Amino acid sequence: MTMKNLTRTFETRWRDAANLLLGLWLLASPWALSYGNVDFATWNAWALGAVIAMSAIAALVEFHEWEEWVSAAFGLWLAVSPWVLGYTATVPALWNHVVVGLAVAGMAGWSLWSTHQSPRQHA
Repeated sequence: MTMKNLTRTFETRWRDAANLLLGLWLLASPWALSYGNVDFATWNAWALGAVIAMSAIAALVEFHEWEEWVSAAFGLWLAVSPWVLGYTATVPALWNHVVVGLAVAGMAGWSLWSTHQSPRQHA
């Protein structure tokens, strides 16, 4: 891969790289933020962190629009899950899941939008 291709890939897929980092953060966050003893919050972070990270890796390898839709859907689920699963009293998990979920959904939505603005960038 030439430097020009690498630069172009970064310019068009940096949001996927950000989602990969956010997914990895979710995997570590129960320990880092000390909510590992809250079952629903911990399992939710692990499951969604894995799915978001794998979807981001898939998008980095070869872009497909469905990967962004998966990330957007799971990001939105992550943002509302503290209320649905009942762990709003665990403040670190609550804020972590809302902020990371909205960031993941926002990055995925931005990628979808930019794809439809300039479809040749992802071809």
